[in-house]
Amino acid sequence: MFDPKAIDDIASRLTAALPSNLNAIKEDMDKNFHAILQAALSKLDLVTREEFEVQKAVLAKTRSKLEVLEQRVANIEQQVLTKEEL
Repeated sequence: MFDPKAIDDIASRLTAALPSNLNAIKEDMDKNFHAILQAALSKLDLVTREEFEVQKAVLAKTRSKLEVLEQRVANIEQQVLTKEEL
């Protein structure tokens, strides 16, 4: 789901932001940050960009079909009303 390199990069940035007097625990903190990020992100119900784009295309196609059907229904309703007037 998530690019491990991206998680590693975020964890590394967090570790680099630690004060220099904490150098002794930086490696441990890096592992902890990585684990925390992985756990937090895995709880989110996220999709990949590719999955999102596929669903976006499906939605666009569905909307297009819906617009056509709405127009057909409107035409049929108009025909029924016209026949009732006769």
